[in-house]
Order: sequence, then C-alpha cells, then structure tokens
Amino acid sequence: MKKPNTQPLSLRVPEPSGRPGDKPDFSHLKLDAPGAVERPAVSTTPFDMRDHAFRLVRVLDDDGHAVGPWNPKLDAETLRRGLKAMILTRAFDDRMHRAHRQGKTSFYMKCTGEEAIAVAQGMILSREDMGFPTYRQQGLLIARGYPLVDMMNQIYSNASDPIKGRQLPIMYSSREYGFFTISGNLGTQVPQAVGWAMASAYKGDDRIAISWIGDGATAEGDFHNALTFAAVYRAPVILNVVNNQWAISSFMGIAGGLETTFASKAIGYGLPALRVDGNDFLAVWAATQWAEERARTNQGATVIELFTYRGAPHSTSDDPSRYRPGDEHEKWPLGDPVARLKQHLIALGEWSDEQQEAAEKDAVEQVRAAGKEAEAIGTLGQSRPSVKTMFEEVYATEDWRLVEQRREVGV
Repeated sequence: MKKPNTQPLSLRVPEPSGRPGDKPDFSHLKLDAPGAVERPAVSTTPFDMRDHAFRLVRVLDDDGHAVGPWNPKLDAETLRRGLKAMILTRAFDDRMHRAHRQGKTSFYMKCTGEEAIAVAQGMILSREDMGFPTYRQQGLLIARGYPLVDMMNQIYSNASDPIKGRQLPIMYSSREYGFFTISGNLGTQVPQAVGWAMASAYKGDDRIAISWIGDGATAEGDFHNALTFAAVYRAPVILNVVNNQWAISSFMGIAGGLETTFASKAIGYGLPALRVDGNDFLAVWAATQWAEERARTNQGATVIELFTYRGAPHSTSDDPSRYRPGDEHEKWPLGDPVARLKQHLIALGEWSDEQQEAAEKDAVEQVRAAGKEAEAIGTLGQSRPSVKTMFEEVYATEDWRLVEQRREVGV
C-alpha cells in the first residue's frame, strides 16, 4: 500500500541574494574580524584545525594596518613589488579588454578584484614549482616578469604566438615561468596538479605544485578525485578554490556554497583547509606560505578557499547585468585588493598617493609599449604562425603519415 506524503514534494533551487535591479545585500556573510583567526602550527592535524574551514583568515583591518597572528611581516619593498604587479595586471586587463572590443582578438577574460591571489602566490612560489592555473591567474605571469608582449602575441594568435596558435586566447603556457597551459575544462587542472606533485615526490625532487579552480568547478568529479589522490599519497600540492561568488552565470550556491564553505570539502578527505580573504594580499601570502611549508616538509596537500568577488564579466561573451545587481562589486564588503594594499603601504609611511598615480601611469605605459610591439606583428587574422608548426612537436619520432602530410603541404 502506497504511503501518502504529508505534503507534496518540492525541489529547492538555490537563489542568489540579489538579481538585476535589486539592492546588493551581503548581510548573510559571516566574516571574522581581521586578526581574529588563530594560526595553527604547520604540523597541526587536519582534524584539529577543521574549524579553519569555516573561519576567514584576515590580516588587514579597515585602517590598513596588519594585525593578528597571520601577519607575514613583509618588508616594504616586497609589498611595493606586489602592489605594482597588481596595478600592472589591472592595466593589462583593461587594454586587452578594449582590444577585444576593437576586434583585435576573439576573446578575453579579466581578473578584476582577484589580482591579489595570483600575484601573491606567484611571488611566494618559485618558477621551478608548477602552477596549474585558470584563466584568471594572469597575475602569476606578470608578477614573475613574463614579457607582456608574449602574452599579447598569444592573445592575438599572431606569427609570434609563443604556443603557435595551439590554444585559445588567454590560455597561456610557459614551463620556464612555472605556468602549465590552461585547460578550458577547468576541473582537469586539479588532478593534473596532484599527479604532477606525486611525480615530483616519487622522484625525490624538491618542487611542489599549485592549482586554482573556481567555486563552480568544485562540483565536478575531477575535483573530488584529485582530493582523494592528494590525501592518500600526501601529494606536495596547494589546491586553491577561488570562490569569486559567480561561475559563468550561476552563483556559488549552485555548486553547494550555501550548504557549507568550499574549504570544508577538504575535511571529508582528511586534508587541512584554510578559508582566506582573497582581497587581502597579506592574508593570501600568509596562508600560501603556511601551505607551502606543509608541502615541502612531506606533510601533504592543503586546500585553500580564497574568498573574493569577480568584479568583471565572466568573459567578453558575458553580460553580468543580466543576472546580478549592477553595482554589486562596488558593495563587496572585503573591498578592492589594490586599494587595500595601497592603504597599508601608506599607513606604513612607505607609499603615497603621488607614488600610486606614478605607478598607474607607468603600468599603462608598459602595456601600451607592449601593445604597439605585438600589434606590429599582427592582431587576429592579420598574421599567424607558420603552417609548418602544425607538424612540429607532435611526436617524438615523426609518424610516416605526418611526414606524408608535411610533403603534401610543401613545408
């Protein structure tokens, strides 16, 4: 006999706190005060620090002062380098976004509001370590001094494209700068990073891996498979979840962000987790440094949720005004990473508004000069890598069919 329900079943579809036309509302966020979260010893067991998956590591207070146990106590020159790299990253984004609007490239993605993440982590780890990024870690290359013109050549897919037109625009690749080629299917970066780290440990090497994915990709099986391998084999890897509140057009609740934090997903795998203010350069630095030490001392992987906000559209093919309040980014309670680090340096007496203005002008000039050089080679469709590059670096030993195809093309 069928047992009737006391009420009809219903399906819950998570909804964001605001839609177009609504007033931005972040009152539901639970944010720890700067300096309130304790810093556990690197040797702390994942079980004993599980509360860190639900807290929020913050260092900079509202007045720009560094407070609490996570303060990495960086010297002024390091802070200035970080600020200038973030300013340059933002200037690069702005120019390349305009280049897309002018028809010079088919696609671009900005990292507005997330610059502190890639820049701080790119400065901490060495080029010998391997990063497995998403398309919002351009600051990783810029912080390490990768030539801007090479980045632009790749975006334009021109004759000097360093990866010979084999990737979509903005999917950079540079082994020399510790930047593994970007995968459009972002979830794949995590198992690839874990596998690379396992191989490094298996060989007795001293290099670690680091990966980044967004909040949406944590709902993919690749993420969970990678966490299993990372935990079982104690892979020397840092696994970043950049929770910028929005995937391409769906908010983080669709990936489970309303039920729990993304950092807490690590708990079920026996991995340590940190949840960090991603707009706080010092907090990102300190948490990454903590995870790096753990990886380099054979204590395994760490999951870091970087709590931030995607200020720009998902890509040049996206219009965020169709799914969220237009001024939501300006109301984000954790502020702007560039402005916050600037405020901190000024509070230290190591920076000024005049220096900020000069740095911004210098960044624009650097980007303009690189743009002129790249555009002289060619923008989209004006020039392209030689046809013969299709046959290069495909097989270690050329297959006979490849030889025949090369002969037919005449190169």
